[in-house]
Amino acid sequence: MAVVEAYAELARRVLAGPARLGRTRLVAVDGPSGAGKSRFAARLADALAGPLGGRPPVVHTDDLLDGWDDQVTFWPRLDEGVLAPLRVGEPGAYRRYSWVRQCFLPRPVSVPVAPVLVVEGVSAARAVVRPELTLAVFVTAPASLRLARAVARDGPEILPELRRWHDGERAHFAVDETATHADLLVDGAPTLPYDADRYYVRLR
Repeated sequence: MAVVEAYAELARRVLAGPARLGRTRLVAVDGPSGAGKSRFAARLADALAGPLGGRPPVVHTDDLLDGWDDQVTFWPRLDEGVLAPLRVGEPGAYRRYSWVRQCFLPRPVSVPVAPVLVVEGVSAARAVVRPELTLAVFVTAPASLRLARAVARDGPEILPELRRWHDGERAHFAVDETATHADLLVDGAPTLPYDADRYYVRLR
């Protein structure tokens, strides 16, 4: 049963939860490509900005991938550069991948020690990090719509790689059981009338 809930209330839930990554509450926004993860993560970060006195850092796993073939194998880069330092109360950093230049950019992106860190992307809520998560979100949407969104965003020339990517994420989610273990299952393509800037639709 779909329920409309406020991002502001979810922000309060996050802040009331335990910090399990050092002093940081780690929120993972997972789900397949084109489901609406980035939008959900951005709106949750906006909702957190008020009570925190500033927007929390948001890390997109797409910025850590070494191209299309690094779909789930990028994790050591995230763990060593960002999560490991935060575990001991120190700031992290990573180098952003340029999909145009097909290389990592030289200037590091800093990730400060903050009350909340949002990590968004495919496999962000994978099993290995579950013990450190304050909240695991899985965003879902019909496959045909997700494909159309991705093509509209990046162009039809990515279709061969995108279909291979979809196969890879389906295999990962099946083995990892990500949706089953998520604290929150979100409809990334709701048909209910609602204010999408302030609310989201929860499926579970």
